[in-house]
Amino acid sequence: MRHVLGIEYDGTGFSGWQTQRDGRGVQDALERALSRVADRPIAVTAAGRTDAGVHATAQVVHFDTEIERPERAWTLGVNTYLPPDVAVRWLRAAPEGFHARFSARSRSYQYCILNGPLRSALLRDRVWWVRRPLDGDAMALAASHLRGEHDFSAFRAAECQAGTATREIRRLSVRRDGPWLRVDVTANAFLHHMVRNIVGTLAVVGRGDAGPDWVADVLAGRDRRAAGMTAPAAGLYLVHVDYGEALDQPPSLLPLGLETAT
Repeated sequence: MRHVLGIEYDGTGFSGWQTQRDGRGVQDALERALSRVADRPIAVTAAGRTDAGVHATAQVVHFDTEIERPERAWTLGVNTYLPPDVAVRWLRAAPEGFHARFSARSRSYQYCILNGPLRSALLRDRVWWVRRPLDGDAMALAASHLRGEHDFSAFRAAECQAGTATREIRRLSVRRDGPWLRVDVTANAFLHHMVRNIVGTLAVVGRGDAGPDWVADVLAGRDRRAAGMTAPAAGLYLVHVDYGEALDQPPSLLPLGLETAT
């Protein structure tokens, strides 16, 4: 039987989602907890991988097992064996043919910037603190050049293993709320470091070091060296995976400062 879980995690202390030799992947922690409840090895498949330090409010995973346990065992029981920075939020029986990765229509991330002269102690691992003023309107204008289907070679990490750099960004917005800047992006799929590289490039425009149209030139040039820095992992959150009507998902429990991106 295939089960689907909704997972949230603070990625600060992990080496990313994917299993690691040292066992410090979020996947490692979840599989250990599930295996203790099932009393036999359980492997999981996620909607997408997140990098070291990246957080998730709505990661979706599936796992297969013939072991029967009540729902409380797969939620409360698994949470008992998880470290405090990972939690199961919900459980569903998988629809026919469901696959956490391949059934996904799109994925949504939110990037949070704290823009002001003073840093925050409590949010040091939750946001990118940028002390220099950023022009959110200019960043939003620049972001418009990236919507749609493009070759995003200029925004992929050198170690990216994707066979093609073509992706479709269906939503990309920049909004300011006091000292907060939120970058919301939804795409059919993402390249390695794609969101963080986009945010770092938009920040160049926000600082006034380039105009909004410069981003169009960076995109067309397909050269990663021409784009901005890779924004820190701490500000990035996986906030939604869209499966259409195939999967009923309860709303995420969002941290203070985040908003739903559905």
